[in-house]
Amino acid sequence: MTFDRIYRDNDFVLSFELFPPKTDDGMIALEDNLRALFKFKPNFVTCTYGAGGSTRDKTLDTLARAQKIGKGPVASHLTCVDATVDDLRAYLHRATAQGIQNIVAIRGDAPKGQTSFQATEGGLRYGSDLVALISREFPKLGIAVGGYPETHPEAPDADTDLANLKRKVDCGADVVITQLFFNNADFFRFRDRCAAAGIGVPIVPGIIPATSFEQINRMTSLCGAKLPPRFRADLEKAAPDPEAQYKVGVAHAIAQCKDLKANGVPGIHFYVLNKSRATSEVLHALHVPEN
Repeated sequence: MTFDRIYRDNDFVLSFELFPPKTDDGMIALEDNLRALFKFKPNFVTCTYGAGGSTRDKTLDTLARAQKIGKGPVASHLTCVDATVDDLRAYLHRATAQGIQNIVAIRGDAPKGQTSFQATEGGLRYGSDLVALISREFPKLGIAVGGYPETHPEAPDADTDLANLKRKVDCGADVVITQLFFNNADFFRFRDRCAAAGIGVPIVPGIIPATSFEQINRMTSLCGAKLPPRFRADLEKAAPDPEAQYKVGVAHAIAQCKDLKANGVPGIHFYVLNKSRATSEVLHALHVPEN
């Protein structure tokens, strides 16, 4: 089932993002966590994709495991990094042969050692180019793209960032899934600006329970998201006690998700970091039934 149908046929769409484990033990642990997460009947799961061939095979393997455990739709991320157009086509053929019906199409970050993104010779420069390629040559695939409630860190300003997002949607994207954020006002403002710009596809909030202050500090520094001052202070205060810090992060995610649902979001996409405990607690608080 592709993204357009998933969001058309469901009042609220639940989805999870995974990453390919680096070890066999990591894959075993992920399978255990997937079994716990699939009790909540997600509408789909996605898996990230490494540049330069670093995790491409593992992405497909991870999604194969998810397909076997959950027996539902899955989506592979795909980036322009270190890939020619022929490389991208080859991957898309492999993905569709495996039964993958959806792609999360993103330009990708600059490889290590580069200060800015440079297109590979024979490759693509923009996320909109990737969306156009998929839409043109693999029209049966659903396509999701990323959105930044607090503006992409490389964008010169919010208007330029929004124009780039609209370009991706105009090229064929079915849904926008946002980068993580911690202040719902930023998301609602972004959603309103998308509507005003004529972006008519679902705008789906991406949520992560911030259960480790050190980890979330590192992640926000990369994506440009900001921690609200009170939330940051609460995490810092709890930092000496990992369990107390965990509870602060889960409580904040619960409050975010309740507010988002009350304000009519089409679904929530959870960055689960291959774990199940925190997201499960959030979903219990939202009264999402378990199978």
